[in-house]
Amino acid sequence: MRVIQFREALREAMTEEMRRDKNVFLMGEEVAEYNGAYKVSQGMLDEFGADRVYDTPIAELGFAGLGVGAAMNGLRPIIEFMTFNFSLVAIDQVINSAAKMLAMSGGAYNVPIVFRGPTGNAGQLGATHSSNFENWFANTPGLKVVVPSNPYDAKGLLKASIRDNDPVIFMESELMYSDKGEVPEGEYLLPIGVADIKRKGKDVTIVSFGKMMKVALDAAEELAKDGIEAEVIDLRTVRPIDYATVVESVKKTNRCVVVEEANPLAAISSEIAYHLQRNAFDYLDAPVIRVNSMDVPLSYAPTYIDATIPNVARTLDAVKQVMYKK
Repeated sequence: MRVIQFREALREAMTEEMRRDKNVFLMGEEVAEYNGAYKVSQGMLDEFGADRVYDTPIAELGFAGLGVGAAMNGLRPIIEFMTFNFSLVAIDQVINSAAKMLAMSGGAYNVPIVFRGPTGNAGQLGATHSSNFENWFANTPGLKVVVPSNPYDAKGLLKASIRDNDPVIFMESELMYSDKGEVPEGEYLLPIGVADIKRKGKDVTIVSFGKMMKVALDAAEELAKDGIEAEVIDLRTVRPIDYATVVESVKKTNRCVVVEEANPLAAISSEIAYHLQRNAFDYLDAPVIRVNSMDVPLSYAPTYIDATIPNVARTLDAVKQVMYKK
């Protein structure tokens, strides 16, 4: 199987869907002439032309709203935010228009739109460019929220998102665009709302998603050296959440650690912990432990970044706690 970059997998997903369906188009800042801020849309303007690959002004509220209107009229827009930190400028269009339109119109208007772009920290970009909004958007009925961790999942989930009749928030990471992984030549789609067990184990369940999967898998490698077999679950989507896969794993391992980059209050990890105590309480041999970023804005200083976000050492410590090991 060939190996390609994360950005190439995303590009293939969009390109294949635009070839398949003339109603699909891409819109955002620098997606056309500049080939994308992260070169995700490289070459797409040349193939599809300016009628389907649109450069926009720096006006997220405007082009997000234009996308919602286009979706209500039968098109399938892909709206790229250069970073989801900028989506806050357009959040009224996402939350109060795209997410609620089907309900408010009594089922008359679907909004088949994908809002995509990078989320979370990407190193030294400062506090206002380093936020995690997965749990914000996942708290909104009417939205689906997808956060892939590797090129294979990214392509299959983006294709499924583009074909979905509901609005989808598709969240990537600047730190993953150059990551490489195996992606098959033929067409495939992955179902939204289905988690994936990336590593089998029997001693403890580690749940994560997005780029924090690297932390989870690296921690599992370290644990294996000590004879601890961790089962690592990639949620892949955080609305809807595949609770069943997590619960079945915990019924086997009896312990759970959730690794998430977002701040701890009202996070996805909070929801997982609640669901386990509600539906798998009798199987838990220890309280669920969450490994989140510290509850502070992310600093510019690299030493503070390292001290703030989840890492392998903190994850190993959490596993030892749930296993009552020193």
